[in-house]
Amino acid sequence: MSRTCLLVVALVLASCVENEPVYGPDGKPVPQGYQISDEGPARIQFRMLDSVNILRQARGLEPVALSAHLNAAAKTHALDMSVQNRPWHFGSDGSSPLDRVARAGYSGRLLGENISETYETELETLSAWMEKLEARQVILDPRARDIGFAWHQEPSGKIWWTLVMGEPAARTEDEGETPSQ
Repeated sequence: MSRTCLLVVALVLASCVENEPVYGPDGKPVPQGYQISDEGPARIQFRMLDSVNILRQARGLEPVALSAHLNAAAKTHALDMSVQNRPWHFGSDGSSPLDRVARAGYSGRLLGENISETYETELETLSAWMEKLEARQVILDPRARDIGFAWHQEPSGKIWWTLVMGEPAARTEDEGETPSQ
């Protein structure tokens, strides 16, 4: 088994929590509350970054790096989805993902946005995104070099996740690279 596969398996196993499922009166499992502690935010962002980069590396793609601008756009949208109480790509003010990354000061190009409303962990959410073609294409876009990832957790435990992928603006000759043709 390759080193990358072993690392992915280790990440998946590390995210598993040994809780017996609790079933509601309808016979369906009751969502388990994944509470994000005050110390958790940095660990969660880096766990998502590392996991995305492992998935990208396994497909021969360049890694992505966290972008403060894209993180801000993702955080704004996660909170706004909670306020609207619906997972969708438009803000309560009618803003689109393009509007939000521009407002956050990102000078590159937005490649895509993944969103989720769940009680699941960030790694379970990433796994669910990877099962959906459109969401997987955002994560594995070969042009991506920047990632923004944030969430808002309600007191009930529901989490609104937002992941944004971007392509940095082309560097000019003054910045050490020649402009793209």
